[in-house]
Amino acid sequence: MARRKTGRPIDGWLNFDKPRHMSSAQAVAKVRHLFQARKVGHAGTLDPLASGVLPLAFGAATKTISFMQEATKIYEIEIMWGAATATDDSEGAVIAESDNRPDRAAIEAALPDFIGTIEQVPPQYSAIKQDGKRAYALARAGQVVPLVSRKVRIDTIAILATTPHSLTLQVQCGKGVYMRALARDLGQCLGTYGHICALRRTKVGIFDENSIITLEKLSDLRHSAPDLTTLESSHELSSETHGQMLDASLSPIHTVLADIPALVVGADFASRLRHGLTIPQDGLPDISQEIIAADRFCVYDANGLVAICYLEAAAIKSMKVFPSPDIVAPEA
Repeated sequence: MARRKTGRPIDGWLNFDKPRHMSSAQAVAKVRHLFQARKVGHAGTLDPLASGVLPLAFGAATKTISFMQEATKIYEIEIMWGAATATDDSEGAVIAESDNRPDRAAIEAALPDFIGTIEQVPPQYSAIKQDGKRAYALARAGQVVPLVSRKVRIDTIAILATTPHSLTLQVQCGKGVYMRALARDLGQCLGTYGHICALRRTKVGIFDENSIITLEKLSDLRHSAPDLTTLESSHELSSETHGQMLDASLSPIHTVLADIPALVVGADFASRLRHGLTIPQDGLPDISQEIIAADRFCVYDANGLVAICYLEAAAIKSMKVFPSPDIVAPEA
């Protein structure tokens, strides 16, 4: 017998401010409990030491997590010079030390080597899988396994502050970049050791600190709202109580799809896509060249998001289907 699903079937994105010393999984669990939501996931792990923007997907929004993971990110990091640690941050044991402290001129000369598409070896304490096991699990068991370098993209690095013992940077980058590895490698390049002592993510795609919401704020909203277990529908939950409600903090799913071309179709075509059927391209004469050239595009009907699709063999095929009309189509 299938287990009965529990929680509210709500959809959308939350721009969550993850506090320090909380794992991304713990953040998901706490937020899910506050919202009493059926399904919540995160887009892009933040280390427990780190704070800042952690986009959380609710319900059908989890189908778009991969799009957020591809988004450009911005971090502010503080690097402490003179010590290497087992975890490449201040949480780990010191494994090597150096008296050398780089000056600003040396730092400025070294930074260009870390901009662009570069090779980066992940930290030993990372979620990278090695022979089916997480690298951090192997490291905790005392197994040092050489990790393969990966190509990653760093767009810009700006110096925010320097002291004789530390360096604060703003880093804009693509997915898969480890700030701990950047601190480690920059230290080695400068003839010393470096590790992360503070890290905050300030932007992921469209989500930044201007619209971020803290756990404390969510808790305040939760306790100013009515008892969610006594409400029969999400429609009731959309009404505001005491001026604010938890659900009002969510952004619609299409928010993270704004840079993807959109196609609006009629109810018949929408129904066919939602049932996994393909649509001949010549059946939709208004398809733009932008959509034809795109590797993926969004399909909307009058009620909302229908699917994320692609063109193949002169037919529209769905990659992700959204059965509930929970999103208003963007204006043309």
